[in-house]
Parts: sequence; C-alpha cells; structure tokens
Amino acid sequence: MRLIIHPDHERASRWTARYIADKINSHGRDKHFVLGLPTGSSPLGIYREFIRMNGEKKLSFANVRTFNMDEYIGLSADHPQSYRYFMMENLFNHVDIDPKHIHILDGMAKDTEKECRLYEEAIAAEGGIELFLGGMGSDGHIAFNEPGSSLNSRTRIKTLTSETKAANARFFGGDPSKVPSAALTVGVGTVMSAREVVIIVSGRGKARALKAVVEDGVNHMWTLSCLQMHPKAVIVCDEDATEELKVGTVRYFKDIEKDAIESGV
Repeated sequence: MRLIIHPDHERASRWTARYIADKINSHGRDKHFVLGLPTGSSPLGIYREFIRMNGEKKLSFANVRTFNMDEYIGLSADHPQSYRYFMMENLFNHVDIDPKHIHILDGMAKDTEKECRLYEEAIAAEGGIELFLGGMGSDGHIAFNEPGSSLNSRTRIKTLTSETKAANARFFGGDPSKVPSAALTVGVGTVMSAREVVIIVSGRGKARALKAVVEDGVNHMWTLSCLQMHPKAVIVCDEDATEELKVGTVRYFKDIEKDAIESGV
C-alpha cells in the first residue's frame, strides 16, 4: 500500500486527478477504461480538475465507463441529494462521457436485491473495474461499508448508522432525520476486485481512521484497512490527516514517495 502525503487537500486532489488521468490516457483509445467513482465532498477537487483537463483536451472520457459506489434508497435520480444528481452536476454534465456508459445504482428500484445483482453483473460484463477512486469515512468506512461490514461483501442493501447520517446531514439542511436510513452500496469485495484502488483522505477528522487503516491490522471494524491486502492500493492524503500517524511512518512514506510527488505520478 502506498501513502502519498501532500501539504493540503487542494494539492492532494490535483495530484490524484492527474494520476488517474495518466492511467486513462495511457490505457489506449482502442479499449475502454472502467472507472469506479465516489460522491461526497472528498472527490470534488478531483472532479473539478477532471473538468478542467477535459476542457483543455488533456483528458477524454469518450472511452471511459463509470460505476458509482452507492445511492440512497428512496431518492429519485432528479432529487437534489441523490448521488446520480450529484454526479451529473459535479462531473458528467461537464465532460465528454457517453451517458450510456454511466452506471449508478437505482435508489428507486422496486427489487433492490435484483438491482444489486445486476450491478455486479454489469461490472463483470465490462471486464471489471480498472481503477476505483474512493473516499474514507471518519470511522474508516469505504462507500457505505460501515464498521462490521464483511470484507468479502458485494453490492447490497446497507442500513446507515446514526454517525453516517449525522455526517451527511449537512447535505440535508443539517437535519439527520432527513437523511435516508438505507442505501445501495458496492461491497468491500467489489472494491477489492478492482485492479487498482485510489483513496483520497483529508482533514484532522480522518486522522484516527487513517492511523487504523495504515498502521493497525486488517479489521472489519475499519473496513478500509482491507487495502493492506490489495496488490495495488494508493492512499493520497494531506498533512492534517496524518496527525495520528507515528512520526516514523510519516517520514518513511515521505521518503519513499518523494519522487512520485515531485513528478506527479
């Protein structure tokens, strides 16, 4: 597992966007690139950089297929707080992606179990996910795989904890009671099946979780710790997020990754 430490979130976001853009550009125009994507505040800087590069013809999404991590149950695609709406407003409406290549779970599906099964089948039909971009919750969760989730889990229905609802209340007028109580989410196993996983982490509020994920053992109570078992995992963070890490850990990763940070890859 790689840990790339930047001075602030803005530079971490720029580096991550360029790192992924290089992967897409080097993949070749003759075959599609399957990209997993998150929502929330963590990836917004990355998406802004994607849009800028796309506008400057430095990055194309013409051959990209996307699969989003999750969606609230009970929110229609045009609801301002649905994750489909979020993705359209913050990325897809501004780049050259073919709408039929966008895959997002349907929170209004009548048969949610079937929806989850078909989502896994759609990922497999595209040849699997090449790179999964994600964020991390303050309790170390990935997507909606909250503490206690099986590390072998696949796309499924997940009840949300009060902590997650409180964290997401800022998108619902600050009222946790307005946050849906359940969501459809890819599983930890779904993320781990990607050929590469890149996680963006920022802020002191994520420091305790980052310590558990990087320095402690694999533990289903910190689901992102699964990355320790992934052959190609990268965590990109800012200085604030490293506050709970040992000084030696920070020095180690800064030393071995200094060339990557300076070169942008």
